[in-house]
Amino acid sequence: MDRYSHRSNRGSKMRAVSVIIGITVNVIMAFIAHVTGLPMYLDTIGTIGVSAMAGLFPGIMTAIVTNAICTLFNSDAIYFGIVNALIAMYTAWFSMNRSFRRIKNVVIYIFTTALISGLSGGIIQWGLLGGPVNHSVNALMDSVTTVWKMPGFLLFILLNILLNTIDKGFALGVSQLVLHFVPAKTSRSIRNSAWLQRPPTSAEKKRMNLLSGGIRFSLKSRMIVMLLTVASTLTIIMGIIGMRLYFRNAKQEKTEIAIAAAKFAAEVVDPDMIEAYINGGDNVPGYTDTEDLLYKIRDNAAGVKYLYIVQIREDGCHVAFDLDTEDTPAYEHGEVIGFEEAFEPYLPALFAGDEIAPIESDDISGWVLTVYQPIKNDDGICVAYAGADVSLEYMADYMSDFLIHVLLILAGFYLLVLAYALWVTGIHMVYPINNIVAGVEDFIGAGTDQEKLDSSVKDLRSIDIHTGDEVERLYHAICDMALNQTEQMRSIRRFSENTAKMQDGLIVTMADLVENRDSDTGAHIQKTAAYVKIIVEGLKKKGYYAEKITPKFMSDVVRSAPLHDIGKISIPDYVLNKPGRLTDEEYEIIKTHTTAGRLIMEKAISTVEGENYLKEARNMAAYHHERWDGKGYPEGLHGEVIPLAARIMSVADVFDALASPRVYKPAFSIEKAISIIQEGAGSQFDPKCVEVFMEALPEVKAIQKKYSEN
Repeated sequence: MDRYSHRSNRGSKMRAVSVIIGITVNVIMAFIAHVTGLPMYLDTIGTIGVSAMAGLFPGIMTAIVTNAICTLFNSDAIYFGIVNALIAMYTAWFSMNRSFRRIKNVVIYIFTTALISGLSGGIIQWGLLGGPVNHSVNALMDSVTTVWKMPGFLLFILLNILLNTIDKGFALGVSQLVLHFVPAKTSRSIRNSAWLQRPPTSAEKKRMNLLSGGIRFSLKSRMIVMLLTVASTLTIIMGIIGMRLYFRNAKQEKTEIAIAAAKFAAEVVDPDMIEAYINGGDNVPGYTDTEDLLYKIRDNAAGVKYLYIVQIREDGCHVAFDLDTEDTPAYEHGEVIGFEEAFEPYLPALFAGDEIAPIESDDISGWVLTVYQPIKNDDGICVAYAGADVSLEYMADYMSDFLIHVLLILAGFYLLVLAYALWVTGIHMVYPINNIVAGVEDFIGAGTDQEKLDSSVKDLRSIDIHTGDEVERLYHAICDMALNQTEQMRSIRRFSENTAKMQDGLIVTMADLVENRDSDTGAHIQKTAAYVKIIVEGLKKKGYYAEKITPKFMSDVVRSAPLHDIGKISIPDYVLNKPGRLTDEEYEIIKTHTTAGRLIMEKAISTVEGENYLKEARNMAAYHHERWDGKGYPEGLHGEVIPLAARIMSVADVFDALASPRVYKPAFSIEKAISIIQEGAGSQFDPKCVEVFMEALPEVKAIQKKYSEN
């Protein structure tokens, strides 16, 4: 872990260096393009290289910082941070999923990045900056429009995409050439340096992404939503507060300017000439000079759009002076203008010649702030008003334009924040947790298989998570728990195996007690157990009785086989070891070993709870003399009504009885014994059991030979 941490720290330093180099290359190339006036940008070479080698977040960091620095020599560069951030995102995704070694992929990448940057950059220039910011592009558009007539915006977008195709092709070529000389080990170290665990393989990443895909609201989604919500909320709140403060301060400033302009205008107009100016206009001596002074006042009062001199009467405002504007013709002297609705509350004061507060209105002259300054004669009587209007519409337009600029600048930083959120949640939480989940699922899936359990614990510990937080503590706790459970399982298995061996030993001992009373020695219990194993494995291999023959059933049958004659313990010696033919009474006695065996096993089952293998021992002890045709004993069962374990034992028991010497007969030859077994298929024996027994004759003969020699 220490070695890996050291490699990770070294890789992180190299990643930081690669970002710095990428930013430096971007800024230098962008400066050259800007100074020389090239119709290209050349500011994405480092972004493409860093994104392809180091991944998403370093790539976006390179893009955003590049555009921020480029504002030192190109004030418009900051608005294109979002464009370069999109290029970084696409490059990081493309390099992870496709290879730049294929020409087809290179063409797709260049065309796609040109489309992204051409469209987005073109829209920003045309809609926000008023048109192409590059003089060479302007000249190129002028030359093209002389040949082809098409809308300027469409032409600009097409040219921008074409120029970006060249630009991005050049950037990709240079970046790939540089990356070609970067050692594979260094490149791999930089890409893997972000991982706070063993870097996962492609298959592991795919599995971890699938684990996240099944979650309705993942940690990554929560983090992104949280950061976006916080960032957006703060941006909106600060934007609203900032715009209100700006609007209030700007409005106050313009109001003061308008008041000053109105006062100055009131001072330059001769109050005694108002009536003459209204009636005669420029025919009155001094009118033109006064009008010129008013123009100078308005032109020097920043923000004042309208400046005029009016006399307030009952029928409206009688115009003495009204100055022209670019978009509004002036009223002629003597014209009467009706009162706007916003002025109605102030009319009594105006009729009285009093000063009034600034009036905000949105009517004939648009959205304006009006300031009235009374013009008084030597007797102190108000004879007219000097009016100055400040347009508030341009302030609102300025604020909207400002807001768009700010949002465009912040968009790139939003992408940087999102990339950071994805990066942090991925390496600190999502991937480590999904790796833990995958490891735990493998551990659970191992079940009781000791080898798989050991392998899953090894794989779990090899993840090597070192996030330094609660996730790492959880990981180590789960590793310890899995290791402890595996060791406990190993101990339980050993105990179980020892118990099973002890039980098997007791079974064999019990069977030996019976066999030692029987003069027909010859390892009967060992041979029948071996034959039973051959038959049950043969049935399994052929797929017969698949629903019945499970691994547990096979184990139970083989382990229980030595107890099939346990009932003979109750048979008298004179009957059990009689050398000659048994009488009918003696035969009935010998037949009782089946029912006696069943009683013994049932008592054992009731005493030893949970030992299911004894149930198969009971079946074999009770029914191994039943026949397929129903003519056997003790109950005359037939066909598949006879327990499968007993049908298997029937073949094994009869074959060994035929092939071995008894006190009442010599041993038959192997061939004769086999022939008798074959003849009994379908009458005495289950034909499927006979079939698999016949197919395993080489093994049967080997067992017979082994115990005959012994």
